[in-house]
Amino acid sequence: MTAPGRKRSAAPTLTVEKSLAADGHRYIAGCDEVGRGALAGPVSVGIVVVDLDAAKGIRGVRDSKLLPPADREALVPRIRRWSVASAVGHASAAEIDALGLMAALRAAGSRAWASVLETVTPDAVLLDGNHDWLSARSQGLLFATGDGEAAPVEPAGCTAPVHTRIKADLKCLSVAAASVLAKVERDALMVSLAADHPAFGWDGNKGYATEGHRAAIDAVGPSAYHRKTWRLGSTDRPCAAHLESGG
Repeated sequence: MTAPGRKRSAAPTLTVEKSLAADGHRYIAGCDEVGRGALAGPVSVGIVVVDLDAAKGIRGVRDSKLLPPADREALVPRIRRWSVASAVGHASAAEIDALGLMAALRAAGSRAWASVLETVTPDAVLLDGNHDWLSARSQGLLFATGDGEAAPVEPAGCTAPVHTRIKADLKCLSVAAASVLAKVERDALMVSLAADHPAFGWDGNKGYATEGHRAAIDAVGPSAYHRKTWRLGSTDRPCAAHLESGG
């Protein structure tokens, strides 16, 4: 529901997606991330693929941040049926610490990309923002796990043309749908983790930097699910990097 006195934003459409048909594209993947600015938990990347030859609009879809939780959850099965393929990939807090945020986003996106490739190969991608962190790099990602063992090399990642667009999650229906899937799945993960880590209030804050979350970190210290290279508590820790980013 829209708050009283607040003008409801215009619904996202397939206009931008359909403009890519002029380049001979049929299957367009909308892509968006959630969890970038959290202190704990993964970054998560949603991908939703639409068939321009068949796709019509889907009512109620907005950027996930504009929807109440119940509305987001109700949209998930509708988006799954509406799309040709869809997936959410995650990169853990340990991967964010080891790889850096952009490489972790690419790892999460590569996992979602590999999943949609099991159904369809998108011709192009619409990515929210102005930086292409999704496209495959020449070398796979490799990082050390907590026990000193090397983790498997990541999949090659997205090789389709990636078109970045600022506020695509507000204007492009496939991207808004991807944001909903990623938000619902990541929120559910944080709620499930909250039961074993009740001090941090993840069932409410979903790992983001609330005052109560920072105070809990000050009191009991960070968990295995916190991004330890970030400023976590209300005071700086020695040698902690300031890598926090909104979004």
